[in-house]
Amino acid sequence: MKKASLVGAFFVGAIWLTATEAFCPAPKGLVPATVLRVVDGDTLHLKDGRKVRMLGLNAPELARKGRPAEPFAEAARRRLQQLVAQSGGRVGLLWGRERQDRYGRALAHVYGASGGNLEARLIAEGLAYQVAVLPNVALVSCQQAAEQHARRAGLGLWRRSPVLKAEQIRRAGFALFEGRVSKLQRNRGGLWITLQGRVVLRIAPNILARFDQRLLRQLPGRRIEARGWVVERSAQGGIDSAQSSLILSLSAPSMLRLL
Repeated sequence: MKKASLVGAFFVGAIWLTATEAFCPAPKGLVPATVLRVVDGDTLHLKDGRKVRMLGLNAPELARKGRPAEPFAEAARRRLQQLVAQSGGRVGLLWGRERQDRYGRALAHVYGASGGNLEARLIAEGLAYQVAVLPNVALVSCQQAAEQHARRAGLGLWRRSPVLKAEQIRRAGFALFEGRVSKLQRNRGGLWITLQGRVVLRIAPNILARFDQRLLRQLPGRRIEARGWVVERSAQGGIDSAQSSLILSLSAPSMLRLL
């Protein structure tokens, strides 16, 4: 009975992943590229010398600068190496609307030889977080569905919930957390969402219209989940010094969820 249930679970997972690939079909006009090596769970080094930061996900960080590797960082890199190897080292690239980040890396969605989106595959297996940043949000719906599958199945990062409390955030970097909204403030810097804890969320004026205004009005007193890159307040400014010391700039609606 146990063996049969495991076999059944395998086929359910396989069917779901096939469906995920169908929801993220490879579009026409992909740019062919050859991978020289996999840097980590979300970055590729191409044979032509370019580095590609894959869009729509954030994999756990490998060990660096005296910090240990985050959970599943090595597993994410190994899995991406395996997926690239299964494609014979050849992938198809769909460039983002914004094609380069501040580190000079090319920004692209990456597809394997079978046509499957590699970001969605890693997210669905619980080896990376879904995170989309405007204007590169072409696959946000598919990749959100991939993460929901991993969360429901308790895969990888979701074996134990990685969602922190807002008051547990201690330093800059990528974070996934929840908290209760204590205050909303609008000024020339945009909309500031203060949580009970050390973190305040910011929506810049130029993208505020992209967010669900009805949802934003409901936020005071409600619990939310947010994700993205937290920075020190002094690096952003715009709020009173008495407020929270860490800021997360919400650069896409998918980075905020009402609980």
